[in-house]
Amino acid sequence: MNAGELLERSLAYALGSVAEVAPGGLDRGTPCGEWDLGELLGHLDDSLDALHEGLTGGRIGLFPRVIGAADPACAFRTRACAVLGAWAAGPGERVRVGELPLDVRVMAAVGAVEIAVHGWDVTQACGRPRPIPRPLAADLLPVARCVVAEEDRGVRFGAPVAVPPYAGPDARLLAFLGRRDSFPG
Repeated sequence: MNAGELLERSLAYALGSVAEVAPGGLDRGTPCGEWDLGELLGHLDDSLDALHEGLTGGRIGLFPRVIGAADPACAFRTRACAVLGAWAAGPGERVRVGELPLDVRVMAAVGAVEIAVHGWDVTQACGRPRPIPRPLAADLLPVARCVVAEEDRGVRFGAPVAVPPYAGPDARLLAFLGRRDSFPG
């Protein structure tokens, strides 16, 4: 699996999701119980900022910058394009997260999970559910299973949710990351 392609597909999905954000709706609740839509978009912007920082400078600081855009949906679209451009420009092979080295492809794959799943969260908050494309979810699920540890549960992710045997990869990905109402019936 090509990490750049995975990142690009996740960004394309999330950009479509953010297109659903209506002016004045930033106070809507999200599946991320502690965040409203504006805060979720701020988190997504911070995630993209970290990816961009890693791709262009080879280093990601441990503390997020306070960004706070007047139009967080527009800021997300702008930063998403910058991340795609930075990837296309040819990132280095390694990035430092704090003092720890990380393969840039791993950073991109983890970022792809974050972006796609929060893109799904955005559509839920907007009241216009839009499933993560099944082929994308099928490629993201093994990444999520590799990087989400048990100690992340209750802090960054909820407990996994049971899914019926017929659930597709999109529902399995969301349920693995603690999203409820991620599958029909």
